[in-house]
Amino acid sequence: MPLELFSQYLFAGITYGIIYAIVAIGFNIIYNTTGIINFAQGEFVMLGGMISISLNSLMPLPLAIVCAVFITMLFGGLLEIVFIRWLESPSVLRMIIITIGLSIVIREVALHIWGDGVRALPYFTGNVVSSVQILGASISPQVLWALAVCSIMVLMLSLFFKFTSLGREMQACASNRLAATLCGINARNMVTFSFMLSAAIGAVAGCVVSPITSTQYDMGTGLAIKGFTVAVLGGLGNSMAAVAAGLLLGIIEAFSVGVGFPLVFQDAIAISILLVILFVRPHGLFGNKEAAGLKEF
Repeated sequence: MPLELFSQYLFAGITYGIIYAIVAIGFNIIYNTTGIINFAQGEFVMLGGMISISLNSLMPLPLAIVCAVFITMLFGGLLEIVFIRWLESPSVLRMIIITIGLSIVIREVALHIWGDGVRALPYFTGNVVSSVQILGASISPQVLWALAVCSIMVLMLSLFFKFTSLGREMQACASNRLAATLCGINARNMVTFSFMLSAAIGAVAGCVVSPITSTQYDMGTGLAIKGFTVAVLGGLGNSMAAVAAGLLLGIIEAFSVGVGFPLVFQDAIAISILLVILFVRPHGLFGNKEAAGLKEF
């Protein structure tokens, strides 16, 4: 394979991989704090893109993105308060059904609001039609935006959980919710905040990739599948491993197209990898055996 073509597939895989990693990190944030697998995570990405596109007709692009992230973040917190908070020790199966149902409802509401058309934000650097040459590959400047923003977001999340009191309180709830409550931490508020934080990072990802992949009301389902695959592949709860797993899945998908697999088989590739991991190594490539068993809510 020529170097130019190899580089083109590599950068395409890295771009999609970092998006999958961000969705997986959203899964992990909520899972770590609550034990919930939130299958509505992909809809946060869709909402971030759709809301920013609508607001961009009324205000400058940077302000539209900020407002879209804020609105999606509030929406994530509202979902937890209305549908999750009042439940008393729900089973894992019940929570999965609830979040899948929420995903369907959000998708149908989005269809009625925005229709089934494909939309996209403008390039962040303006109406750029030229590309950047890296290792012989032609890369859109928006790809560099996506890689930079998502990488910075991963770094900031790592610093947030390591150095801030709020991040440490969330980690305490993840380790032992009862002990955290006895130490004066409001565990219910931590759960709400985990949904808000997860929704916010999903919305940011939805905004930065919208100029590249475009945005449609039903894009969340595919992203949820890929994000969950990456979360399981890296090890549920391990956000840094999700980055490596996301890049791995993205690169596999990109090169599978290069060797002749039809583009429509990309979801099948993700599902196949998920099934293999669940059968062979359910705690993931980088996870521990405790991660294979779901936590109690």
